[in-house]
Amino acid sequence: MKYYSSFQKYVPFHLEMWSEQRLTKSSHIAFFISSHGLGHAARAAGIMAALHELNPGLHFEIFTAVPEWFFKDSLPGPFTIHSVLTDIGLVQKNPFNEDVPRSLKHLDSFFPFDSSRLEPVLKIVSDAACNVILCDIAPMGIEVGKTLGIPSVLIENFTWDWIYERYVIKDKRIKVHIDYLNRLFDSADFHIQTIPVCNPKHVDITVRPVSRKPRTLPEKVRSELGIPGIAPMVMITMGGIPQHFDIMETLRKHPEYYFVISGGGESFIRDNNVIVLPYHSDYYHPDLIHASNVVVGKSGYSTLAEVFYSGIPYIFVKRPTFRESEVFTPFIKKRMNGVGIPEEEFNTCSWLSFIPDLLKLQPIQRKQPHGGDQAAEYILGLLDNLCRND
Repeated sequence: MKYYSSFQKYVPFHLEMWSEQRLTKSSHIAFFISSHGLGHAARAAGIMAALHELNPGLHFEIFTAVPEWFFKDSLPGPFTIHSVLTDIGLVQKNPFNEDVPRSLKHLDSFFPFDSSRLEPVLKIVSDAACNVILCDIAPMGIEVGKTLGIPSVLIENFTWDWIYERYVIKDKRIKVHIDYLNRLFDSADFHIQTIPVCNPKHVDITVRPVSRKPRTLPEKVRSELGIPGIAPMVMITMGGIPQHFDIMETLRKHPEYYFVISGGGESFIRDNNVIVLPYHSDYYHPDLIHASNVVVGKSGYSTLAEVFYSGIPYIFVKRPTFRESEVFTPFIKKRMNGVGIPEEEFNTCSWLSFIPDLLKLQPIQRKQPHGGDQAAEYILGLLDNLCRND
């Protein structure tokens, strides 16, 4: 049985009637976040930033293995980071290829949750008096909520059990983890899905893509990078997985473009028209996206969402072994100015031939509400109901 089932049919509340005083007991919110890359952290940060805009007094207790600097760079309001591995996800060889045997080995050592792993987390959440637990596909948060009697909110565009179904044919032993996680995800008290949704279900609310919002004007970002105002800027990014690229020499042969490679080195490097940024740079990733004319990168959720709101063309690297690509690829082609390429074309830079035509396209204007704002309004309405009935 789900907690607070009477609030499942949520009706959006009026923000002008919102009372911060009503949330005095709910000022601390726990957020459990998958550390598979930075995509889940980016989506969670987009929602937390939107919540901070609506109620600056909210304090987040963040449980994740994602580095603290990521949230310091992303959040305008108070939070406390707790370095905890909340799920396994997939072990990857590189941004494009997963390692199923190693993933299974890690899953076997992590699930099911035992008391020694949960007890320290249970104490932190209890001591902080968190009244709700948000989970960006991190199943640990749902288990903590069940144990403490705190309602949990699952936020996802896919869940790990759905992802793992693809690998049963490779190793049937993963089936036990699929069944365990399926039951756990289904036990969440509330459920938010974010577009593009891989496995649509009957949920409490489905919101538009969620991303962090840009903060700096594009012309200022370009000026700081030393890129002339009218010069085409092409950003190359693999999301939250650091990657060294062997394409520098080819890129230097195209001085008509400026290339900014995010996460492509250990330090800031400028080599004529090629700029390499470290994994943790002084430049905010959404600002770089919105300052660019074209983005080249893997088809991961956070990059997809940031490019979606920028409206600029997207040369995305297809990942046929990743199940979510079956949903992302048609979404990008239909809703964005997207061109899909296989990994080998990325490595040979044959995608450069697409850039002249892509630069002729006008950015797509997005006038509908931002998914992060939609999710934040739903969560605050939920908290309001929970406090009112507490």
